[in-house]
Amino acid sequence: AKHVRRAMNENARQGFWNGARPPFGYKTVVVEQRGARIKKRLEVDLVEAETVRLVFRNYLEGSEGSGPMGVKTIAVWLNEHGYRTRQGATWGIGPIHVMLTNPAYVGRYQFNVYDSKTRTRKPDSEHITVAVPIIIDPPVFERVQSLLKHRNPRVTPPRVVSGPILLTGLAHCATCDGAMTLRTGTSNTGKVHRYYSCSTSARQGKSVCKGRSINMDKLDGLVTTNLLDRLLAPERLTTALAALAARRAEKSVAVDARIKALEALATEADDRLRRVYKMVEDGIAEMDDILKDRITALKADRETTRATLDRATGANRPPIVVPGDRIEAFGRLMRERLTTGEIPFRKAYLGAIIDRVEVDDAQIRILGRKDVLEQAVLANGGPIPGVRSFVRKWRPVGDSNPCYQRERLVS
Repeated sequence: AKHVRRAMNENARQGFWNGARPPFGYKTVVVEQRGARIKKRLEVDLVEAETVRLVFRNYLEGSEGSGPMGVKTIAVWLNEHGYRTRQGATWGIGPIHVMLTNPAYVGRYQFNVYDSKTRTRKPDSEHITVAVPIIIDPPVFERVQSLLKHRNPRVTPPRVVSGPILLTGLAHCATCDGAMTLRTGTSNTGKVHRYYSCSTSARQGKSVCKGRSINMDKLDGLVTTNLLDRLLAPERLTTALAALAARRAEKSVAVDARIKALEALATEADDRLRRVYKMVEDGIAEMDDILKDRITALKADRETTRATLDRATGANRPPIVVPGDRIEAFGRLMRERLTTGEIPFRKAYLGAIIDRVEVDDAQIRILGRKDVLEQAVLANGGPIPGVRSFVRKWRPVGDSNPCYQRERLVS
């Protein structure tokens, strides 16, 4: 057993596949033969890879204006639209979560991670990283990991979603990345002061993080004012969305290449089936049970490839052009909604356009993504529908809950 493990580890270090079932989206191909031993590597399965990209896209953006989907919603959506696993089974929460967290899709397949007997995780020094073809862009993968962590109910408690503090869940300490939570103090005159303070320093002491505090009203005002004066100015919005459109145009070149590869694969499937028919017609082969099964398999392969090609072609949408009047109207609407109304209401719209606020000693950084901003503009300023996390007693039907439209939050 020791020698077998050593040989398998060395095989993985050389970039070869050790014989387990490849992750969904990949297939094994023979690359060389050393005596009686056949060496294989992973290669992208063009059909399954499109499903992988679809799952990641639905998690971040949704489908047809639905907004970002959760793991369960993605599984339901795939089953409703006829997608099946490699074995022909319906999708469930487990396989979708495994897919969303598998680093193989960014070219880092991990081998020798768990002990085969105890199933305990081995030290990181014993893990072997095998280079495999990339299916998902690394920034997209990292964004998904961040959202998975953020949407975990054990990470995002109710106060972050519907609490009375504007920047709860958004404000972070720049030193330790810990959350900035509310602290209160009373002056000699009896006036109560409220501050955002580093929770890591408060819980674990100055040796872990030096800590920092800032007046709550001051930080709320700084974030809101700078968003209104800088980000939400029509000129700045136009520039940001134009940069996003330019990056998407570059990505469309790669999408076109994938579509061409799928077209070649579909043509090859047609040619294989045509050759079999030609052999039967010329009397070279007889129509026995084995040949019938082969024709059935070729037909199924052809239909699967064509369906994947249709989905990839449909997903290759033209660049979104946001009209100037829509951008200007969005800026006016967000100014109103970020400055008036109850705190949970304002927090919903604030969370729709920014990801976090980093508080440092000399500056405050407001971070967000241009694609999220674009979705907000196209949604006329409404919060992007997200996955409700850790909130009890809410109803998804708007007319049965009058506050629903006002309280939809991004988790």
